[in-house]
Amino acid sequence: MSGKPRLTYCNGRGRMEPVRWLLAAAGVEFEEIFLETREQYEKLIKDGVLMFQQVPLVEIDGMKMVQTRAILSYIAGKYNLYGKDLKERALIDMYVEGITDLMQMILLFPFSPPEAKEKNLDSIKERATNRYFPVFEKVLKQHGQDFLVGNKFSWADVQLIEAILAVEEKIPAVLSGFPQLQAFKIRMSNMPTIKKFLQPGSPRKPPPDERYIETVLKIFKK
Repeated sequence: MSGKPRLTYCNGRGRMEPVRWLLAAAGVEFEEIFLETREQYEKLIKDGVLMFQQVPLVEIDGMKMVQTRAILSYIAGKYNLYGKDLKERALIDMYVEGITDLMQMILLFPFSPPEAKEKNLDSIKERATNRYFPVFEKVLKQHGQDFLVGNKFSWADVQLIEAILAVEEKIPAVLSGFPQLQAFKIRMSNMPTIKKFLQPGSPRKPPPDERYIETVLKIFKK
């Protein structure tokens, strides 16, 4: 093994995409193994690799880590993206949890039946513009710094730029009433490691298509 973190998941965003974002933002190269069949997944379970019989799986520092939140916390701590003290860490945790709630809606959206898509899209827009984005608009305005916590780039910033771009893919004008978030998006997108991750050919995955949805259902649905 090369020493690079190794990520095992489907060849798509899903629950692994925040991990890819965080590693990329930290400037860490990683390898990926893509699951394509249920047999591959069942072999991981049989081999005892998946503690709770779930992916994502990230092999890093001699550990086989599962559970997205645990993986992200470890990476954030390892690469100094988790605040300078307990108070900053608590803020980062709160912001990340809020963003994760919004991202969960986006994660599930491609799997919703056709007749529910419009309603679910309206729900994403409503939650983003009335519940989540106003919080971060206010934080950035009151804080008066380039970043959400302290005056230092953190895991919370990475999660927020990922969420902003994911919502914009579905609702292009979603930031129209949020000038602070518009400026934040420009700043984050121009950070060297993030700018690199946003370029074509990077490990960043495209929005889920039919092939990805079929693969996920084939592997994980009994």
